[in-house]
Amino acid sequence: MSELKMEEISLPALFEQARKIHLAATESGADQELVRKGCEVLEKCDDMVSKLGLFSANETKDDISTANLKYILVLYYLGELNEKLAGDDRVQILKTSQAKLKEFLTFCEAMELVPEEELQASAQGGANSFVERRALKIARFKRQIAAEAKLTEIRERKERRGRSTKAAALSTPVEAEEEDLLDDDGEEEREVGC
Repeated sequence: MSELKMEEISLPALFEQARKIHLAATESGADQELVRKGCEVLEKCDDMVSKLGLFSANETKDDISTANLKYILVLYYLGELNEKLAGDDRVQILKTSQAKLKEFLTFCEAMELVPEEELQASAQGGANSFVERRALKIARFKRQIAAEAKLTEIRERKERRGRSTKAAALSTPVEAEEEDLLDDDGEEEREVGC
């Protein structure tokens, strides 16, 4: 199969490619060619997200389509991959990375994705005491554990539903209305709050 140009690839396929590159660059030594390719793909994703108007300045996380939530990570991935670029002007590379990460954080605050206690601690210049910092870390860790447990539960439910759907499909045809009911997982994933 010949390689498609980035302009010919859909946003979901492009984002999936970028996600895999980000994961590979994070888990192992960053091959510079792969990192540059990842940055190019993410820049294209960012451009497509902007052109499609997936996010608006007057929206919050509740207004965003569940299918589009993952595109919030484009700026984060771009900031992280930019940091891994090697070059003569390391200071400029780090400034570019920092700018993307700040843009990501600002966007998350605007979308009301940052918990209120984190915003308050940040506004006060961070937690003042060891006890406050520890309490924030513990709360953050508990939210992360709860979200991971909920994701695991949703994945298991999808697998069970998939197996029962396949078994039912072998014995009876599925009506159009039933198919819509079986494929309504988006809101469950939104509950997780990741």
